[in-house]
Amino acid sequence: MTHAVLPNAPTRASLGETILDKLISGRGIWPAVPAIVVLMVVAVIPFAILLSLGFSDIVVERGAIVSQTFSIDHLANALSDRLYWITFQRSMSLALMTTLFCLLFGYPVAYLFLIGGPWVRRLILVLTIAPLLTSGIVRTYAWLVILGGRGVVNMALTDLGLIERPLRIINTPVAVLIGMVQIHLPVMILPLIAVMSRHDTRLDEASANLGASRLGTLRHVVLPLSVPGIGTGCALVFTLSYTTFVVPQLLGGGNYLNAATMIYEQVIYSLDWSKGSVSSLILMVTCLIVLLMIALVTNRFTRWTKGRDA
Repeated sequence: MTHAVLPNAPTRASLGETILDKLISGRGIWPAVPAIVVLMVVAVIPFAILLSLGFSDIVVERGAIVSQTFSIDHLANALSDRLYWITFQRSMSLALMTTLFCLLFGYPVAYLFLIGGPWVRRLILVLTIAPLLTSGIVRTYAWLVILGGRGVVNMALTDLGLIERPLRIINTPVAVLIGMVQIHLPVMILPLIAVMSRHDTRLDEASANLGASRLGTLRHVVLPLSVPGIGTGCALVFTLSYTTFVVPQLLGGGNYLNAATMIYEQVIYSLDWSKGSVSSLILMVTCLIVLLMIALVTNRFTRWTKGRDA
């Protein structure tokens, strides 16, 4: 007599196995869960704690908060303080000027990448990426040597007889702007190159066949198609320039105060965490406003592409 072999009843997977299967299978939002958890732990939660200090009256003893009560006095005082307005205006002007000069210097490089041959493209990529392999602090110290009283610039001008005494370049806004443009220029060039590398050269040929000059093709064909790269580069350069700390601190000297250095002094030297938190909040909000404006302008100039693939 034979006995039928019944299949084993399916075992119910545990909660851990279910979650692991969903993470590996790539369905829904589950693959992004690890990144979301890490982002919450290392960014969102610490930043929320920092912002909470700006809306609190805190008492600190031996480096620990012993009491904390809700208050908006710190924010009101910051918004009515003229020093805050001057500092953030200086930071905003520096960031906008840095973005403008990076665009003016970076776009011709990206255009040369478009029209150049293979060796020209490789050379441009190497020269663009090479500075990023060196720390920004090292490059900033290099500008101290170049722009110093006995630096390369002053010695060359003196030897040529153009000046009698060294120019004072270091510890001035000009030195800060020079350092900012040089350090952040690759961040502008790389998004432009990414867009230029996808450019269809047949459009340029069609423009030339219709009688357009090289300048006309650049204005009416190449420039509109590179707007996404311009918007991305401007957003990246502005964010880095607006929140930078090292370059203004080293090239501007101790008297050059911008938003990042003010926050540093409030938190590290004055130990006024509430003021530092409010300053960080203002810095973040103003930065997001400018980024939103950049996104709106970029979207405005790329509206004609929305229905292209429809």
